[in-house]
Amino acid sequence: MRRLFSRLLPRSMRSNAVTIPVIRLHGAIMSGGSAFRQNLSLATTAGLIEKAFAVKDAPAVAISINSPGGSPVQSRLIYKRIRDLAEEKNKRVIVFVEDVAASGGYMIAVAGDEIIADPSSIVGSIGVVSASFGFQELIKKIGVERRVHTAGQNKSILDPFRPEKKEDVERLKTLQLEIHDTFIELVRERRGAKLADNPDLFTGMFWTAKTGLDLGLIDGMGDMRGFLRQRYGEKTRLQLVSMPRGFFGRKLGIFGSSLPSGGEIAAAAADGLFEAAEERALWSRFGL
Repeated sequence: MRRLFSRLLPRSMRSNAVTIPVIRLHGAIMSGGSAFRQNLSLATTAGLIEKAFAVKDAPAVAISINSPGGSPVQSRLIYKRIRDLAEEKNKRVIVFVEDVAASGGYMIAVAGDEIIADPSSIVGSIGVVSASFGFQELIKKIGVERRVHTAGQNKSILDPFRPEKKEDVERLKTLQLEIHDTFIELVRERRGAKLADNPDLFTGMFWTAKTGLDLGLIDGMGDMRGFLRQRYGEKTRLQLVSMPRGFFGRKLGIFGSSLPSGGEIAAAAADGLFEAAEERALWSRFGL
């Protein structure tokens, strides 16, 4: 009723306050997830993104990014969903980098029409990395025999319980180069002539926002509230977009509608530990 009354008033009598929906995309980018950890993926962010772009009177959508990267597939899917909705709803996208937008985090950041970062934040790392462990010596020490039977000579490449093979590593590097080329193409498409002619730009190196500005990786430095108020006026209101979920929904959602068994809880906890270790490794690359 209040909204309807406001629309009936003459334009001169209406409030000139602007509402900007805000999405927070914070964390490592990984497919899946567990009851104990929530990662960034298209599945976990699509609802937030669509809800933000559904705010009709908003001239823009603000996205706060703090991510060390992760899955290149999920990064690109999130990027594409943002761009598709920006074009469909005719809204500007302004990205704000907090601690870090690196690797897949930077891939999502280039979905913005503008990228604004704190001077001390980290941006870049336009590259592809694969990390794993080798356990072949460990299983020898504990007396475990590894048995693998395959149909197809390449079905067990890069098995962490077997010695690394040169041809397997070369195959992996070929895949990485193809993914890297896709990443570079996307950044060039979005940043265009803003990018500096620097030989280190696509080597996987990363920089503070101050250098990132000189390299054309970002458009400016500042904070979300100050920037948006300067752009849209002092009465600009920031509306944080979130998906409401209760405590049990967050903790037990992975198990469906039924209560989990002890085995399911233990398995989810184990998955959570591995995910936590992987996420910790991603953040530690940037001293965080």
